[in-house]
Amino acid sequence: MYMPRTPVKGRGTVWAIEHRFHSDAREAFDDGWGALEQAAKEEVLAPGTQLVEENVKSILAGNESPDIHFDLSINPYRGCEHGCIYCFARPTHSYLNLSPGLDFETRIIAKVNAAERLREAFNRRGYVPQLLNIGSATDAYQPVERRLRITRSVIEVLSEARHPFSLVTKSAGVERDLDLIAPMAAERLAAVYVSITTLDARLARVMEPRAAAPHRRLQTIKALTQAGVPVGVSVSPVIPFINEPEVERILEAAAEAGATSAFSIVLRLPWEVNPLFQQWLEQHFPDRAARVMARIREMRGGRDNDPDFGSRMRGQGVWAELLRQRVRKAMARLGLDRHRIELDLTQFRPPAKPGEAGQASLF
Repeated sequence: MYMPRTPVKGRGTVWAIEHRFHSDAREAFDDGWGALEQAAKEEVLAPGTQLVEENVKSILAGNESPDIHFDLSINPYRGCEHGCIYCFARPTHSYLNLSPGLDFETRIIAKVNAAERLREAFNRRGYVPQLLNIGSATDAYQPVERRLRITRSVIEVLSEARHPFSLVTKSAGVERDLDLIAPMAAERLAAVYVSITTLDARLARVMEPRAAAPHRRLQTIKALTQAGVPVGVSVSPVIPFINEPEVERILEAAAEAGATSAFSIVLRLPWEVNPLFQQWLEQHFPDRAARVMARIREMRGGRDNDPDFGSRMRGQGVWAELLRQRVRKAMARLGLDRHRIELDLTQFRPPAKPGEAGQASLF
C-alpha cells in the first residue's frame, strides 16, 4: 500500500492505513516512470471532514476493564477530528470497515439520537445509577459538537435526572455548557478532566492538530475552577523523549490553573495505532525514533504494545517505575493527590419519558 511521506497541516496522519480485517493486501511498486518518487514529492491537500449521522439502538456502554474507574460510558461520536496520532480508539474504525488512519479523523459518526436513548435507558425498570464517563474514547467536544450539540443534549438529560457524570476532553468547548455543568458540580454530580499532553504549541500542532492549544486548555481549567467545577488533569499519554520531559511542568501549570487532581497513563500502541505512530515518529522525530521505540518496548516487556490489564496503563520495568515516582512526587508537591473527586449516586431520579419531556414545557 502507498504510505504518504509528507505530513499535512491539520491532520494527524494522511495515511489511509488498511484496517486489520481487510482481506486484500496491496503494495506500491515502481512502474519505471518514477511514480513512487513523484507521489512522495506531490503536495497532499488536507482532506475535508465528512459527517455521517447515525441513529443508535443504545448509548450506554458498560465497562468490563478492571483498570478503568467508571462503570458506564457515553461517546456521542465515533472517530475524532482532533486527529491525535496516539489515540487508542483509532482501531474502532475498523469495525466500520474504515481506516483507523485518515478515516478516523475525517469520517465522523454522530449519534444524533443519543439523548433520546439515554432517557430511555434511565427510565427502564430497575436502572441503578453507576459512575458514568463522557468522552472516554473520542472527544465529546470535538469541532462538530459546536453545530450538532449532541453532548449538550446528553448533559441536559443527566441534569434532569440528577445523574452524576465525569467528562474528559481536550477542548475548550466544554465551557459552553457551564450553565449545566456548574450547578450539577455544586451538588457533587459533575467533574471534568482536561487532558494536557504538552505545553509546547509546536509539538501539539503535529501530535494532536485540531485539539485546543495547550494554553487554551489551561484557560479552560481556570474557567471551570472559577465556576466551581472540580477539575482533574490527565497527563496522558506519556511518550518517552517526546512529551515525557514535560511531565512535571504540565502538572505545575495545571495546578496553577486550578486543577485539584491528576493522573497519567503511558503510551499504548494497540493494533493499527502502532504502525501509524511509528510512521509519525519517523516523519517528525527521525533523530530519536529508534530511541523512543526502544524505551517503549522496555516498558512493554519487549513488545510494542502490552494489552494486559493493570500493566497496560502503567508499563513495567525500571523506567516505568521511575516515571511513576516522578508523577507521584510532583503530585504530592503540588497538592494534586489530596482531593479525590467523589460523585453522589444517591440523587438520581428518572427523567420524563420520551415524548413527555417536551410536553412538560407547555404547562
